[in-house]
Amino acid sequence: MIDSVVELALIGAGRMGRMHLRALDPAAERTRGVRVTDVVEPVDEAREALRDSGYRVHGTLADLLGTRRPDGVLVAAPTDRHTEVARAALAAGVPVLCEKPAGLDWREIEETGRVAAERGVALQVAYWRRFVPAMVALRERVLAGELGQVLHVVCAQWDGAPPPPQFRRSSGGAFVDMGVHEFDVVRWLTGQSVTSVVAVQTPALDPSARPDADNAQALLGLSGGATAAVSLGRHYPSGDLVTIEVFGSAGHERSTVLDPDDGDEPMLDALARQAESFAELVRGGPRRGAGTADAVAALQDAAHAAEAVTET
Repeated sequence: MIDSVVELALIGAGRMGRMHLRALDPAAERTRGVRVTDVVEPVDEAREALRDSGYRVHGTLADLLGTRRPDGVLVAAPTDRHTEVARAALAAGVPVLCEKPAGLDWREIEETGRVAAERGVALQVAYWRRFVPAMVALRERVLAGELGQVLHVVCAQWDGAPPPPQFRRSSGGAFVDMGVHEFDVVRWLTGQSVTSVVAVQTPALDPSARPDADNAQALLGLSGGATAAVSLGRHYPSGDLVTIEVFGSAGHERSTVLDPDDGDEPMLDALARQAESFAELVRGGPRRGAGTADAVAALQDAAHAAEAVTET
């Protein structure tokens, strides 16, 4: 491993994979200690599109590991392949930064965490909102008691347009695909766990995308006595929107994480910060991102919401 720069292989060049490539593009100068050198992409057309990109391109993880060993892998493969790919890399002794949720069942994530622990290999789950500076500052204020006792938290994520039907059918549904971000933020921000959930959703307008929903809402009871609302939607034509609002006994704060007027830059910045944190972990430094227990809890909460759903 190069001391100054951690070299990563990106697994999966779909929409999220391309976002990571943009975030870590050396020309953008967002990072100094980490870079992507290799891309693994099994789809011929997507792989051909990367031939002149400057990355070493491979068809499979086995092809990559048969030629070189990166310092770590960034797993951005489809959700239903997270477990398979992450464990294969960990089994080879390669540290893993895996896109959320890191599996379709929380038991899969638990087992992947055991694989990492048994081999002594770093595993981090990519909950990038933990690296948004405004979110970090809000969490510090909340945990320091500056807003008083937390009474209610509102998290909203509305995408500009739905992903392709094939992805929606295999991604676990809105509460798993989208909602795990919100469930993780609620726990990370307040230090409280989810104790109860009531949920309602509207089936996808496109029948070929079902059982996914276009509109999914959940009301949560939290262990410290607060409540939280999670609002998810697939149709916000202006562009992706992510907001969070905290109501406390001594104050209130609302933060916009993503706004259509700002484009992707806030997310790209957070992805770059997240990659730097992973590079620090690979070098033997402290963990600043989400670990196995965090990912398990977020997916358990999402599963409970999905099980509690009443359809409109």
